[in-house]
This record gives sequence, structure tokens and C-alpha cells, in this order.
Amino acid sequence: MTSVQSSEGTIPVLGQKLFYREAWPGGGQNSRLSVLLLHGIRFSSETWLKLGTLDTLAQAGYRAVGIDLPGLGQSKEASAPTSIGEPAPSSFLQAVLEALEMGPTALVSPSLSGMYSLPFLIAPSSQLRGYVPVAPICTDKISASDYGRVKTPTLIMYGDQDPMGESSLKDLQQLPNHKVMVMAGAGHPCYLDKPDDWHSGLLDFLNGLS
Repeated sequence: MTSVQSSEGTIPVLGQKLFYREAWPGGGQNSRLSVLLLHGIRFSSETWLKLGTLDTLAQAGYRAVGIDLPGLGQSKEASAPTSIGEPAPSSFLQAVLEALEMGPTALVSPSLSGMYSLPFLIAPSSQLRGYVPVAPICTDKISASDYGRVKTPTLIMYGDQDPMGESSLKDLQQLPNHKVMVMAGAGHPCYLDKPDDWHSGLLDFLNGLS
């Protein structure tokens, strides 16, 4: 099994400090790709630490980074660039990627974090290698023409017990290059309900990108 190194700290983002955690392959191995993990309103980067997602990705050869979004987790003192539920400027995630020097990146975006990920996904400057939305909010704030222009490979994941998964799918399926993975018996935080399915589905998708 690949050894894993990890760290945590803060990064400056648009004049504020955000907390992050990361894990990457040990032994001097180069990472195959960076993966940035966002989170929902009741969660933080600690979710990905406790669930083992950071280590699972690092063991598979990826650099995995979880940030605490503004006003949440250990980034409580940072203020969100827009009100909750409104799309944030794409410059926010661009600044995060630059501060972390992430290079080629896949983005995992559950629930609340859709307000950050979707504007970034459709931005002309976005160079995302992959996108994994998990019942994100704000899908209805993006136009059909904007969805239609996105070339990023996308894996839409949600639990079959989650009405938000179904409603967000109606919008997200307008992305031209998408697959769907529905997790049986899982609710809104489907990754917590079915962690093995979550990790295997996520890795299958990422392995297909790199």
C-alpha cells in the first residue's frame, strides 16, 4: 500500500484566510492529479478526513485537498463572497487553486458548495480536468447554453433517497460529457451512508481521467 503524507494549515484567498487539509502519496511519488474536495453546510474538510477520502485518494496516487468554505469549519472568520444560495464569483475557486498551487485538478462538490463550483465550472478560464457534483445547490441558476458549453468530464453522484439529487440531475444532465451514479439506500450525504460505494465510484472516475 502506498504511504501517505498529510498536512493542514491556512491559505490566503482574496484577502481572507481559509483552512485546508491535504494528503498526497509518500515516498517521493508524483501525484497523478490534484483533487479539491468542497463540502456541504453541515460539514467541513474534517468530513473527508474522518471518512478516509483524503487518505484513500492519496493511496491511489492523487493529491487530495479539502478546504473549509468561508464561514464554516475552521474558516469561520472568513466571510462568503456572496449570500448563501447565490452563485459566487468564479474568481473565488480560481484563487483557491492558485493559493494551493494545485495544477491540473478535479473538483468534488456536494450540496451547498454548488454555489462555488458551478460558476467556476462554466467560467471560460476554467481548466478543470473533472467534476463530481453531489446534489449541489444552484443548478437552476445556470443557463442551458452555459451547461452546453462545458467540456469537462462529469460524474453526477447522489443517493436514491435524496430528492435534491433528482432535482439537481434535471439541470446537470445538460452537461454534454456526463455519467450518473445513483447510490442505492443513500440520502443527501450519500458518501457518509455508503462510503465504500463512494470511494470506488470516485476512484473509477478519477482513474479514467488520468
